[in-house]
Amino acid sequence: MADLPVALDAMGGDKAPEEIVAGAHRAVEELGVAVALVGQPDVLAPLAGDLEVIPASEVIPMSADPGSSVRKMKDSSLVRAAEAVRDGKASAMVSAGNTGATMGSALLRMGRIKGVKRPAIATPIPVPGSTPTVLLDAGANAECTAELLVQFAQMGSVYAHHRFGLDRPRIGLLSIGEEEGKGSTDVLEAYALLRETPGFVGNVEGRDIPSGNLDVVVTDGFTGNVVLKTMEGTATFLMGEVRSAVRGTFVGRLGGLLVRPSLRRMRRRIDPEVYGGAVLLGVRGLAVIGHGNSSAEGVANAVRVAARGIRGRLVEQFGTALASEGAERPSAA
Repeated sequence: MADLPVALDAMGGDKAPEEIVAGAHRAVEELGVAVALVGQPDVLAPLAGDLEVIPASEVIPMSADPGSSVRKMKDSSLVRAAEAVRDGKASAMVSAGNTGATMGSALLRMGRIKGVKRPAIATPIPVPGSTPTVLLDAGANAECTAELLVQFAQMGSVYAHHRFGLDRPRIGLLSIGEEEGKGSTDVLEAYALLRETPGFVGNVEGRDIPSGNLDVVVTDGFTGNVVLKTMEGTATFLMGEVRSAVRGTFVGRLGGLLVRPSLRRMRRRIDPEVYGGAVLLGVRGLAVIGHGNSSAEGVANAVRVAARGIRGRLVEQFGTALASEGAERPSAA
């Protein structure tokens, strides 16, 4: 498995195919990871160089309906990437394209790990001076029952353990207040089911996510995606305000020269491209979802996430851990 290439959807993303292919070359040159481009051969030929190209004649647009597009566009780059993993021709798939279609392709072609009801997108949120907080679901399931939230907590805990080496990840349930009685009906039910789960700390609020006091935050995909995009927008806004303040006066520009190294380090800590991408948990194959606006750096880092998962046998470890916990956990019903 480790010698197989990572199947990279070269047609997906706002900057495809140029930045996607450039990221593939960076991954090969800087990380030593084998990459196979998936997409339209005539488009990729001038860019691919020595990289393998897996042919796919169709491209699923970012705006396409995920379910119908995956079923109708069977020769799309996303579907072919998922099939390459399923058929043992690739070790993982990576895409910065349509998130829903990426999930649909992985789910329909690879299938679910036994015991998983719904896959979930696990996204690392940067935390200053600490390991990232894993947020899930970050967009795969807009509506979630209490039972799904409980399984997301279990999946997030397993992922945080294997990705960041945490022995007992601290799990928080996102709600509108820290008190036990706060939240929707599903959140209240999930709280009751999670009460005895190792590492569960209770309800948490949005401000707690980057605090360093949590390792996993669980919520439905609608809320999780809004949280993720809000945090990204806030980080961009703050960096813009800092730049404006520094450039606004002579004294500011002078001071900016002194703090420039610190500002660059801060920008790197909060840049989503540095973390590469989110992992789709619960499918029988490794799938990494990159940011839609990924540059070559973001693509290379997404491939890095995939390579790390391959080396750590994440999917196998995940299935084993879920089977073990499922045997120990009483049915939510």
